[in-house]
Amino acid sequence: MSMSNDCCSTAAILSSPNDIVTVTTELHYKDLLGAWKVRWGIGRMKYKIDPGLYRVGSPDQTSPVLVSANYKLTFDSLRKELTGLSCWLLILDTKGINVWCAAGKGTFGTAELVNRIAKTGLYGIVSHHKLILPQLGAPGVNALEVARQTGFTVVYGPVRAGDIKAFLSSGLTATAAMRAVKFTTLDRLVLTPMELVPAAKTSLLILGVLFLLNLFAARPFGPADFIGYAGAVLMGTVATPILLPLIPGRAFAWKGWLLGLLWTAWFIWFNGWLAPGFLLLASGYLLTLPAWSAFLAMNFTGSSTYTSFSGVIKEMKVAAPLIAASSVIGIVLLLAAALLG
Repeated sequence: MSMSNDCCSTAAILSSPNDIVTVTTELHYKDLLGAWKVRWGIGRMKYKIDPGLYRVGSPDQTSPVLVSANYKLTFDSLRKELTGLSCWLLILDTKGINVWCAAGKGTFGTAELVNRIAKTGLYGIVSHHKLILPQLGAPGVNALEVARQTGFTVVYGPVRAGDIKAFLSSGLTATAAMRAVKFTTLDRLVLTPMELVPAAKTSLLILGVLFLLNLFAARPFGPADFIGYAGAVLMGTVATPILLPLIPGRAFAWKGWLLGLLWTAWFIWFNGWLAPGFLLLASGYLLTLPAWSAFLAMNFTGSSTYTSFSGVIKEMKVAAPLIAASSVIGIVLLLAAALLG
């Protein structure tokens, strides 16, 4: 039974092309709304489709097979670029994670690709033995092993889905521009809501604690303190990704800490807290706010071209203990300043 389904229903173990779900290349309102919601962290871990084989247009045994992840944002980004084409989409079970991250985690990998070829009955669907994988999935797939176990040859397509038509029309030849991995200002800005929302949720908890603390504090936390905290959050989640290439150093934690330090120093000076009577308060903020900016900025290390997987691990091992130690000492000083006045 052939059917058109924008929600991408389950593609079961297949034995005939007629059993395969057909998807359109047009994105509808609920797709755009879903993309907006997931950008803001709403339902992020549930935004996925069922793995399996799908078709676009009217593919036959000779049509190309494009391999992708079951993260719906990735799937939608691919299918909307396939207007006018007829092809098969082999979707791997990456647990709702995009291709790049899933390749690093191993879910967009050799074992899953081999397994999905067998489960979908791809051998009986196409007469050729060629799979087109996204270039960013290469770290997770051993092409030689896939060929040995399945007989299918792996060809790596362009980095961006927008180049897939040109790639197919050129006989599966990628230009240097198609291979280039970019991380533009817009690319970085798109990621900021995903960091702002968790930070906002944590902030509600912090504000609740401060409200209770103010019941006993000799120096209550007020609007100025909130502004200082909010600025540190924005330094880590927005300013750091925007200014990323301009900030010296490679480690994201360092970049976030540096901007956080500049913000905190200005904030303390502006409020006149450099006076001797504000020593505990100023010291507490100098230790706490830049550390929080560094922590938030460090979340971008797994989303960029600036660091390798090993670089991310190394940075976290070094930065995390320093951030924790600075935060703890700073919080103690802030509590002392609040209770002692």
